[in-house]
Amino acid sequence: MECISVFDMLKIGVGPSSSHTLGPWRAAERWLREMGGNYSLDQVENVKVHLYGSLSLTGKGHATDIAVVLGLLGEDPETIDCSEIDTIINNIRTEQQLILGRRKKIAFNMTQDVIFHKNFLPFHANALCFEAFLQNGNSFKETYYSIGGGFIVKETLQHSRENDAIFETFPFPIRTGDELLAYCSKKDTSISDIVWENELSLRTAEEVDNGLHRIWATMLECMYLGCHTEGKLPGGLNVKRRAFSMHQKLIGSHPYSNPKEWLESIRETQVKFREIIKWVSCFALAVNEMNAALGRVVTAPTNGSAGVIPAVLMYYLVIENHDGDFEDIKRFLMTASEVGSIFKKGATISAAMGGCQAEIGVSSAMAAAGLTELMGGNPEQVLMAAEIAMEHHLGLTCDPIGGLVQIPCIERNCMGAIKAINAAELAMDSDPAEAKVPLDKVVSTMWETAQDMSSKYKETSEGGLAVGVNLSDC
Repeated sequence: MECISVFDMLKIGVGPSSSHTLGPWRAAERWLREMGGNYSLDQVENVKVHLYGSLSLTGKGHATDIAVVLGLLGEDPETIDCSEIDTIINNIRTEQQLILGRRKKIAFNMTQDVIFHKNFLPFHANALCFEAFLQNGNSFKETYYSIGGGFIVKETLQHSRENDAIFETFPFPIRTGDELLAYCSKKDTSISDIVWENELSLRTAEEVDNGLHRIWATMLECMYLGCHTEGKLPGGLNVKRRAFSMHQKLIGSHPYSNPKEWLESIRETQVKFREIIKWVSCFALAVNEMNAALGRVVTAPTNGSAGVIPAVLMYYLVIENHDGDFEDIKRFLMTASEVGSIFKKGATISAAMGGCQAEIGVSSAMAAAGLTELMGGNPEQVLMAAEIAMEHHLGLTCDPIGGLVQIPCIERNCMGAIKAINAAELAMDSDPAEAKVPLDKVVSTMWETAQDMSSKYKETSEGGLAVGVNLSDC
């Protein structure tokens, strides 16, 4: 069983997709490292990248070709200047060469050397293969699978012995919701406290805090930028950014000059009941509009669902508790990540394998869990909220128009956030002892639903809205 840290479930990266962009990017980096252990990059004459299945069918709209090229260059998705991506890629297209791993300049034609294969490989719907041709006539070839949330595996090494060993060092190894509740009951403590102890077996308290500070700062900045950027999203659908105008109407004349001051100014506004939904929707829209434009986001648990958790956390900070601080943010993120890891272990967080229930559904469940803990819910109520949120996303398909993470993906983050808040409220007003559906049952049901779902509705743009809407009308 794999060890899943908070920082595995919540990764900082570049949009628009964790499985189609961040995962392939990380796969390219990993391939370079592995090749470097066998050959010198100076020996490489040419490189080809083969994309299969969903990575091919919706790869253009998800910028998969751009991601693998940036990975081959040695760029880091956590630190790259996102505003420079277009320039970098345009230069490669024009000059038809790249500097492999920041070291060896090789000829590279993106049109010919990134190859889109429509067939699926058996192991997973998101497969990609890197192939290097060397000066001595040899080649170095490896296949990877992007299994959602930026996670990368090989078919024969899905769970490494090293990872298993780390898992065994966890004071509280968790696979299911029932196991998590058992630990909470035995220790008479919260879910976030259990997660905190597990994290301390991997890194110091200071490292955990610093990492969570970076995650929250990235989320906050993403919302801030999304609320202050107007225009249309790239990709050809001519989707207008809505967070900008919605935010202008909501914020009024409150002064601020940076994301932290912005947060405080929102707290100072007199938010009326009817405006709460608008604010939550605005936060979610802001994140996923940035994601669709290759901005920096936090996969939570994926890029396509990146807006749900920050929107719900902002709801808590600006509506529920104006005194909320970093300790609250930390508890929320740790609780949410643990719920997400349970879904990953027991089902999937990949839309290419499970439809959008695996992304928006899981993110809504994660957010509902985090919010319920902050609202004073006990561990049973926390998992009840997660179950309620997922229960009402079961069967949700993934049918992106034009293969872009825009329609209906962006609006789904708004819906997922609102459902998470509603689920938390329902759980807080309920007795978990009377619950009919445990979290583990909804996890297994989600996986069964995923297996029964037609491949047309699993991020292929071959069914649903993707074929029902005429692109010429956009």
